[in-house]
Amino acid sequence: MAELTVDLTYGAALFQAAVETNKKDVILSEAEELLDIFVREPDLKAFINYPAISVNEKKKVIAGIFQGKICDELINFLYVLVDKGRTTHFERIIKEYKKLVEREEGCSYGTVYSVIPLTDNRIEVLEKETSRLMKSNVWLTNELDPKLIAGIKILVEGKIVDASIRKRFDELESQII
Repeated sequence: MAELTVDLTYGAALFQAAVETNKKDVILSEAEELLDIFVREPDLKAFINYPAISVNEKKKVIAGIFQGKICDELINFLYVLVDKGRTTHFERIIKEYKKLVEREEGCSYGTVYSVIPLTDNRIEVLEKETSRLMKSNVWLTNELDPKLIAGIKILVEGKIVDASIRKRFDELESQII
């Protein structure tokens, strides 16, 4: 739980800095490129995350590799993560940052629960219908839930659309009692 708070806090701080400098898209693009670099270069990621290496040494390497190639705001953000020993959170922080950017642009993410896997076409139809209901662009991922019996349940930003047989049984049971 504390890790989630760290991710949200730093993601929100990066978002605020990006808004103030009018660089939301630049920072998002460059941060995603950094994530790709860390995947392709696991030794660099391990170096930055290794606690026995000094903060100054890590900053020198970051500056040597990225200075002039990514914006100063993102380099400074990396320095803050190094100073605070939070570099292992970078991927999750950027995930939270991306959610904030997309939310500001009217996008939401949710989950559609079903008994069997849904086709891409069915998910797309559900995204359109849910987007219309929520008045924002909704992107859904499909998760299986055998307790539903049949039908679907959609969860987006704490709101539930329940069109499952399980719900109908529960409603019927409450009416009988």
